[in-house]
Amino acid sequence: MLGIERIDWIIIVLYLVGITLIGVWAAKKVHSSSSFFIGNRRFGKVMMAFFMFGAGTHSDQAVGVSAKTYTSGASGIWYQWQWLFVTPFFWLIAPFFRRMRAITTGDYFEVRYGRSVSGLYAVMGIFQLLVAIGVMLKGSGAMVDAVSGGAIDTNLAIVVMTVMFVIYGVAGGLSAAIITNLIQGLLTIVLSFILLPFALHEVGGMSTLRESISASSPDMLSLVAPGEITFFFIAIIAFNALIGWVTSPETMANCSAGKTEMEGRMGVTGGIFGKRICTVAWMFTGLCAIAMYAESELEHVDLVYGQMARDLLPKIAPGLVGLFIASLLASVMSTCDSLMVATSALFTKNLYKKFLVPDRNDAHYTFVGRFTAIVIVACGILFAFALESVVAGLEVFWMVSAMMGISFWAGLFWRRATVAGAWAATLVSFGLFLFTSRIAFGDWVLWDFNARLADQLPAWMLWEGELHLPWQMILYLSAGFVTLVTVSLLTRRVDAAQLDRLYNCLRTPIGPDEPETEPLTLPVGVEPGPRRVLIDHPDFEIPRPTLVGIGGFLVAWVGVGLLIGAVYWAIG
Repeated sequence: MLGIERIDWIIIVLYLVGITLIGVWAAKKVHSSSSFFIGNRRFGKVMMAFFMFGAGTHSDQAVGVSAKTYTSGASGIWYQWQWLFVTPFFWLIAPFFRRMRAITTGDYFEVRYGRSVSGLYAVMGIFQLLVAIGVMLKGSGAMVDAVSGGAIDTNLAIVVMTVMFVIYGVAGGLSAAIITNLIQGLLTIVLSFILLPFALHEVGGMSTLRESISASSPDMLSLVAPGEITFFFIAIIAFNALIGWVTSPETMANCSAGKTEMEGRMGVTGGIFGKRICTVAWMFTGLCAIAMYAESELEHVDLVYGQMARDLLPKIAPGLVGLFIASLLASVMSTCDSLMVATSALFTKNLYKKFLVPDRNDAHYTFVGRFTAIVIVACGILFAFALESVVAGLEVFWMVSAMMGISFWAGLFWRRATVAGAWAATLVSFGLFLFTSRIAFGDWVLWDFNARLADQLPAWMLWEGELHLPWQMILYLSAGFVTLVTVSLLTRRVDAAQLDRLYNCLRTPIGPDEPETEPLTLPVGVEPGPRRVLIDHPDFEIPRPTLVGIGGFLVAWVGVGLLIGAVYWAIG
């Protein structure tokens, strides 16, 4: 049956039907556009952790890390561990999102800079999530293709899994995403670890694996490999990740769908650390692939993870392939449903309602959000079909996500950042990103920086004859920050009352059972918190950290150190 046994099909069908029914059941909790987009902010720490883990962990990442490890060695782990060094900062930044009392990050941009910048962010955010959805679907489709031995076409797999999460996501909105993510998060853990023990057994254990790889290429067992993935590479992509994470449209829901800001803190930090552990399993699975397929060339490196599942699992027990595919589907569906809701919220709240149809009832906007979700996912499928590879798609996602992060961070802490500065910084950084990239539509190449100009650059800026990824990031980030500061100092300030509204919210903790309000608006009767800043200057709003903030930040760094130490010990 399309390369898969009957028992496997039964498991897959049971998962798809069951998760869809659970998601559709969550539709009864949708009573307004706010409940559709933000889930009424009623979730606790455990649900928020699984929501963050499920929304942030998906099969394309397992595909990308294992593929990069297969070609570059253990240093391929940084294709997801790029976020490791910014994880402690999530503990500090999560409360800001909850205190915004907003539905989308576009609401923040509107109050901070005005409606035009909010519209710009909505357009950039929608494009960013189209890239993300496309990358995820591409990776999952490639894995299903490999597991079935090519019997199930990649494009067919993409369409089928998409239909299922669209059904329950459109019905239940963010509530459906969070409730189903509890189950799908557990299955994602299964996906991450199911292959590793059997792969290690196949190659003769960890010691034999180390000896096998060291004999042919000792650098493949280094977390920091000479050449492409160096300390410099890791530091720059980590910084880029920190800049971009705050403007990922789903970040608002990840941080603020909980009851209070502590739910956001615990959920985001705990969920992300769960993902870091899963990344270790993907890397070791990729190392096993080096030993398993040393004598043969795989048709495509994106197929490594799925090919190992096809070769190993049927030997162990019936139904494991079905469990693997169900876990694979769970990992991508748990993320795509969240991204779908976040994208439809951006379009509905920050474009459609603000610029196109401003004065309709709430039921109308809920309907538009549902319809937009379907259109967004369809566009994501088209992008998935056009992607060259999962690794290439991940690199595009990293860079696009950072474009408006520049104006986000500046606006959060610097009152002098202006509307013109935000526009200029975003356009300059995005323009420089395009200029240093390859822009092609099928066989028609509109521009190729590396083909035309890379040979004019110093050798230390190149990797394999092309502009090295971290240098591309340095160029567009530094140009963006310099542009924002320069233009802001030369243009008119944002209205002081508008800024006071923002900063009053950011310094006021969420109270117990606090009622829902307009975005960036304190509830009636709530007094703004006192202004306690690190730099006593009227233009800077950098708050002094609390004991809870400092303590959690330090504990998170201990977790980072333990993870790196454990992996270094295991491969050393």
